[in-house]
Amino acid sequence: MERQLTEALEQVLADLMAARDSRGHWEGELCSSALSTAVAVSALAHAGQAGSESGTADWNLVAAGLDWLAANQNEDGGFGDTIRSKSNLSTSILCLCAWRLTRTAEKYQAPYRRCEEWVNRRAGDTAAKWAGAVRDFYGTDRTFSVPILTTCALAGLVGWDEVPRLPHELAVLPQSWYRFASLPVVSYALPALISMGICIHRNRPSINPWSGVRSLAAGPALRVLGRLQPENGGFLEATPLTAFVALSLAGAGERSHPVVGKALGFLRASAREDGSWPIDTHLATWVTNLAVKALEDADRLDLLANREKVAAYLLNQQHRVRHPFTGAEPGGWAWSPLPGGVPDADDTPGALIALRALGAARPREKGAWDWLARGIGWLGGLQNRDGGVPTFCRGWGKLPFDRSGTDLTAHAIRAVAPYRNDPEAHGLAMVRLEIRLLVEGGLEYLARQQREDGSWLPLWFGHQDAPGDANPVFGTARVLLAYRDLGLSDLQEARKGVRYLLESQNPDGSWGGDRGVAGQVEETALALTALMDQVAPHRTGEVERIREGLGWLCRAIREGRHRDAAPIGFYFARLWYFEKLYPIIFSISALGRALRAPVYHPPGDQTWVE
Repeated sequence: MERQLTEALEQVLADLMAARDSRGHWEGELCSSALSTAVAVSALAHAGQAGSESGTADWNLVAAGLDWLAANQNEDGGFGDTIRSKSNLSTSILCLCAWRLTRTAEKYQAPYRRCEEWVNRRAGDTAAKWAGAVRDFYGTDRTFSVPILTTCALAGLVGWDEVPRLPHELAVLPQSWYRFASLPVVSYALPALISMGICIHRNRPSINPWSGVRSLAAGPALRVLGRLQPENGGFLEATPLTAFVALSLAGAGERSHPVVGKALGFLRASAREDGSWPIDTHLATWVTNLAVKALEDADRLDLLANREKVAAYLLNQQHRVRHPFTGAEPGGWAWSPLPGGVPDADDTPGALIALRALGAARPREKGAWDWLARGIGWLGGLQNRDGGVPTFCRGWGKLPFDRSGTDLTAHAIRAVAPYRNDPEAHGLAMVRLEIRLLVEGGLEYLARQQREDGSWLPLWFGHQDAPGDANPVFGTARVLLAYRDLGLSDLQEARKGVRYLLESQNPDGSWGGDRGVAGQVEETALALTALMDQVAPHRTGEVERIREGLGWLCRAIREGRHRDAAPIGFYFARLWYFEKLYPIIFSISALGRALRAPVYHPPGDQTWVE
């Protein structure tokens, strides 16, 4: 058994180290997205520079994108967010919009008709039914329903009366007031609120006193939008959001606005050679943090000969000024060092944990831990009244992706856990209260969020085959790691979580997103990592279940399945993605921890002998 574990670990370690870039850290590779590609070509065609010097280049990108869509249509005629995703209504409708806005529906008649037939089967055969299906799917959260319907209206697929209005005038309020303004979009979708609010207002005029206010607010709101746009033009480094903004402003008669020009520049720069676009440029900070932690789990940080350089790379990414997009205070980390990144409560704990692993938190001269105090203080300032931690902004709790998250809260707890007993030794006396509240309040929040079956649901990760697209295996694994790092594995909540994971294991030894869901490398590795330090050696039945899981994981790696990442991540408004490094990184943690614990590979065990 030890031999198989070692061979599997060496394989994934080799794959991880080969994926480093020339600077010594990781950039990763996000999947191409049909949704991103559809909206990008729509924006370039509708808002681009046709007829000008750059027009030919834009249309070359459009043509390549449309060819990519036609080549990656699902067998049922619809489109999913990724090439490994099931067809869904949002992406399929946006692909129809792309063909209409580029005036190529006739050229791509066969894929267009197949897609249209799929949408008719899914939503009905009238424009009103299409619009109603989109609104019903997203409910009160208009973050994504309005962009889709705005694009449909610009493409002539639905009438403007089907598009809900967005109050762009609220964007001119002081940023600190946003949490009280009941915005119908999540905190990070303000560019959509502004651009689409203006577009809808100008295409769907109304006769009431408030209409005049909205007209007067358009200019100030556009100035706010300009201040929110990063220097490279990409809002959140996200192709969909940036393309939606350009498309909507063009539809509002603002084609020559500087925001449109910068957004189109971002889209041109982020197109891939095969004609597609990803949902985001990359997750370089996030995957580097995960990679470092995985190497520590496997006791293989020796592979990082330049760990000081990696630490400096991460330290340089800590935000040191108030962020114009969300108003976040200094001290946090984003998922990427690029201008569109925004500090958040998953990447900040990830950076704190990785930097500790790299030795950046060892005793040094006075002031050496300022970055650590700022990071912990930033997390403490984000904590909600319910004890949980949200993604970007404190207090924006009404819409799904602005509420506290169990996965985020657990990650924050893990980041501060090493410093909770003796913060003065690390120069952290000033954030003693934040450490205590993050741990105590976070544990109370997690206890309340635990479901009857012992599981926890994560905010930012899901599974396409699980009920409600949820991924309780992922969420439970993330939370159990927090109990482990606090030394609280014997708590009732932790034992219930362990029981849920063990009961969710498939007969073949693997885990999927929930009970009865086919196994994947990602969830199997995560579940194993979480279980290993929670299961005592005398619980022989549980130990045997872990060995079975390790056997499945080793076989999957031997067959190369760890190189086929599965759709597991959510982006804003449940937009699926996959990242090719996830299964590699997660496997390193699981295998590395298994090899460090002999109970999982006793001498002479013949379980895996072929």
